[in-house]
Amino acid sequence: MISVTSCDKEVTELEPFDRITESLAFSNPARVELSMVGVYDAAQSGFYAGGAVRGYPFGAANVEQGDMRGEDMLNVAAFFAITYEANYNTASANNVFMWHTLYSVVNKANIIIEGVQKAAADGVLTAAQASAYEGEARFLRALAHHELLVHFSRPFGHTAGASHPGVPYRTVAVNTAERLESEVAKGRNTVAECYTLLLEDLNFAETNLPATRSGVLKVTRATKGAAIALKNRILLHKGDWAGVITEANKLTGYSLTATPDGVFANNGTNTESIFSIENASTDNPGVNGSLPNMYGVAPGRALIAISPIMYNNPAWLQSDLRRSSLVSEAGNGFFSNKYRRVATQEDYNPTIRLAEVVLNTAEAQARSGNTSAALDLLNSVRNRAVTTPADQFTAASFASTKELIAAILFERRIEFLGEGRRWPDIHRLALDSDFNTGGIPAKVAFGNTTKASWGFGLNYENGEYKGSRTIVARAYDDFRFLWPIPLDELNTNPTLKAQQNPGY
Repeated sequence: MISVTSCDKEVTELEPFDRITESLAFSNPARVELSMVGVYDAAQSGFYAGGAVRGYPFGAANVEQGDMRGEDMLNVAAFFAITYEANYNTASANNVFMWHTLYSVVNKANIIIEGVQKAAADGVLTAAQASAYEGEARFLRALAHHELLVHFSRPFGHTAGASHPGVPYRTVAVNTAERLESEVAKGRNTVAECYTLLLEDLNFAETNLPATRSGVLKVTRATKGAAIALKNRILLHKGDWAGVITEANKLTGYSLTATPDGVFANNGTNTESIFSIENASTDNPGVNGSLPNMYGVAPGRALIAISPIMYNNPAWLQSDLRRSSLVSEAGNGFFSNKYRRVATQEDYNPTIRLAEVVLNTAEAQARSGNTSAALDLLNSVRNRAVTTPADQFTAASFASTKELIAAILFERRIEFLGEGRRWPDIHRLALDSDFNTGGIPAKVAFGNTTKASWGFGLNYENGEYKGSRTIVARAYDDFRFLWPIPLDELNTNPTLKAQQNPGY
């Protein structure tokens, strides 16, 4: 965030773009462009403990943390144990650095917004150019704030009118000592206020961003479609089914890849990716953080496996192409094959892709009573992996709308396995009377598994996994459902100190 722990850190935060002063950063169009790229770089590779780069917040860490907070992926070693077992505290590294690096993205985005507005006033940029840059910055600001909400705040429906604590929604650039002094004590907005500001940011972004870009930039830089897709996601979390459908209907220029692995085989050039965080051979989260090293089998480190809870589930059909093209087998289990470039560590983080928008919208249509439209959308994703007509869904497959929604939600678990989307779904569905998990689900401990623990249908009875789950569940009302605000933040912000999540 904007708290500082050393003189060097304070200089880094107050000088937004390395050694270039802010006046120079916005002095000509080329430098403005470099400054904007710097915000994406902060999103991809913010600093971890000791100055290490481990893909915080969006280069890799949000995927890993989102998976490790759920039950469908399995922690193999001590690397993610604190998150996996919900033993975090106000000083544990994973949650602390997600907070700080997300707010670093926010602050850099705010500096861009202020800088380009001045650059337009000074004639350095046209008004349209400045608005386009501001749209990018506001898109990234919204992406970061929403990530904070799903980890540090209760879901939208927790109170009437979402009046419960959200996170501080920061819109002021902290780039001087005077700004630091005035902003350091900012407290938490309500969740309702946060969602209003999220949608304001994304409406502005949609209006001012280009419809597309050339080459890989159409995926790695924000576009009009990216803003629409993120709104579609945020409205799903809000439970605004009509809004989800409205946004989806505006999205054009994308199509699902023909096969389930199309996004992962061609990160920057496929038809489905809407926005991804780029990793490159020269700039990536490294062996201790990159997606192929954490998820991939040898020569990857294989520190995150597919849990038997998910792998063994017979509802994930044995003939499903995702079992063959997106799963790798190793001596100690089964792993995701979505991230394959171990040698160069340059797999993109597929932050938002069309399959998510389609399944978001399928759920919204089903919950709105439009079951035929919902089924068509579900099948558009599922049938590229389930190619045997006898295994494909028809209207007769579901005795009720509830069964259809359950199928859509399970399809999400298959389709986004290893992409960090499990925790956001657990979070947003926590109060759903039909589809909640009761909180953080009980999980399999890797130490209690052998290779024989994985097998189609193994330990399943009546749709329930009956195998060993020694990582205990945490109920929704358990304080560990949320991450704590970091201690070093509380030590510098007296307002937040009084607003810590209860139980910490």
